[in-house]
Amino acid sequence: MNAHTWGINAAYGVFLAYYLSSDVFPGTSSLEYAFIGGLSMSCAMLIAPLATFLCQRVSHRFVLNLGTIFETLSLITASFVKTDWQLFLSQGVCFGFGMGLCFCGSVGITSYWFKKRRSLVNGIASAGSGIGGLVYSLAVGKMIPQMGFPWAMRTLGILCFVINLACSNLLRIPSHSATASKGAPFRLSVVLRLDYVLLLGWAFLSALGYVVLLFSMPSFSIAIGLTQQQGSLASALLNLGQAIGRPAVGLLSDYYGRFNVALVASLLTSLLSFVLWIFVDSLGLTYFFSIAVGLFAGTLLAVAAPLAAEVVGLQDLGAGLGILWLTLCPPTTVAEAIALQLRDPSTSSKPYLRVQLFTGFMYLGSAICLAFLMLEKRRKRRLTQS
Repeated sequence: MNAHTWGINAAYGVFLAYYLSSDVFPGTSSLEYAFIGGLSMSCAMLIAPLATFLCQRVSHRFVLNLGTIFETLSLITASFVKTDWQLFLSQGVCFGFGMGLCFCGSVGITSYWFKKRRSLVNGIASAGSGIGGLVYSLAVGKMIPQMGFPWAMRTLGILCFVINLACSNLLRIPSHSATASKGAPFRLSVVLRLDYVLLLGWAFLSALGYVVLLFSMPSFSIAIGLTQQQGSLASALLNLGQAIGRPAVGLLSDYYGRFNVALVASLLTSLLSFVLWIFVDSLGLTYFFSIAVGLFAGTLLAVAAPLAAEVVGLQDLGAGLGILWLTLCPPTTVAEAIALQLRDPSTSSKPYLRVQLFTGFMYLGSAICLAFLMLEKRRKRRLTQS
């Protein structure tokens, strides 16, 4: 399910590189193209509270099947678009709604089946998005030149429909958990808590950096003189890093604590952006950086739910996650647009220098938010003990 929702969305970097290097939609600016990928992620976050509500009041299966229909429609209709606003509605808004419904309908199901090693299990499940991103970054990079853009989109739509439809109707919650807690998807009182505000700060800044990395690698590769297929492979390797890194993050979280692992992952992503990405100027370094940063960059989506549960408690988890997903709407919408505006094509040696600095500072800021969050939790613990 993750491979055919987040995985297909992760391949948008390849589509973006294709849009920027060709005149498929005349008159469309690079900034407008950037907003399409951002819209898909922000719409997924925007519909999350509604998806959670429908899961509680109707069923997970209904939400998953509805999401599959939205995703399939978006990909098929995108193959027939003639103008940029049609692409906005199909590949941006419609796909985002489908992705959000599929994500929210499936993200919590694995937790019902396991009492131990839940972080590891969720990490393995979320690795599907990395595997999907790996496969579809390579596939899209090959399909567009050989089949053309319309048939590449139709092929993705058919695959998405068949596989997600099967998954939607096979996934289920154990019968003993059918009456699980149905907390409110919205409760603004949680926002008054300092530790929760710090968690939102971590998520907001991480999302800004993550989207830039996810969507910029193919166009960055082309900017330093690599081919479009080599850029597709760079995007695929970043997703391969996520496929390996997310289960590893889950496993380490079970042993060393979720906050500790998330803090280290944010710091390492920031360090790699400052120390390595700035100096990447060859094919080998591009591939090495893509894999290395992929190990840590996608920690946000792997640990957001477990961290929210630790901060607000299981009783308010629905409200905590609902507000967190909405908080991610603005950064996921504008992150890649900011990156394209920060590019400096006139500087042939380092056209992405400001983008690289921006990404590093975003992850550094997210790590600082987590550090203060951990201090706040310790302060509360001491007050409780005294």
